[in-house]
Amino acid sequence: MKKLLCICLLLVSINAWAQKEGKRERIKAIKVAFITEQLNLSEKESQEFWPVYNTFEEKTNTIRFKEVRAIRKKIRDNFDTMSNANASTLLNELNAAEIRMHELRMGLSKKLLNIIPAKKIIQLKIAEDDFRRKMLEEYQKRKREKR
Repeated sequence: MKKLLCICLLLVSINAWAQKEGKRERIKAIKVAFITEQLNLSEKESQEFWPVYNTFEEKTNTIRFKEVRAIRKKIRDNFDTMSNANASTLLNELNAAEIRMHELRMGLSKKLLNIIPAKKIIQLKIAEDDFRRKMLEEYQKRKREKR
């Protein structure tokens, strides 16, 4: 029943997603509710979990949405005229960013082991994947409805 309620809340709340103002904040709030529900965090776990997780999210989002996007833009803008040396440099930059994101993920798991059981860390990964999939499905549904 709780999961059904959470999913209903997720789908209803995603309606607000279509509005541009505050979109990221609403999505983040929906994600927090979804993950909290999926992990069944106690109050104590929640108080310790969210600061660690939010720091992880901020760092990975900075890498993903600033660094990686900037590298991919350089690749797109210069692909036809790019030398192999330039391509190699950009590939190394992209790989380094992906390694940093992987290291952050590994560090998150290590930090969370002091806060929640290993089984809940696995549930976190599943919940993140489920949330991404539901968001993508909702996006695709809205895109079809616009046509």
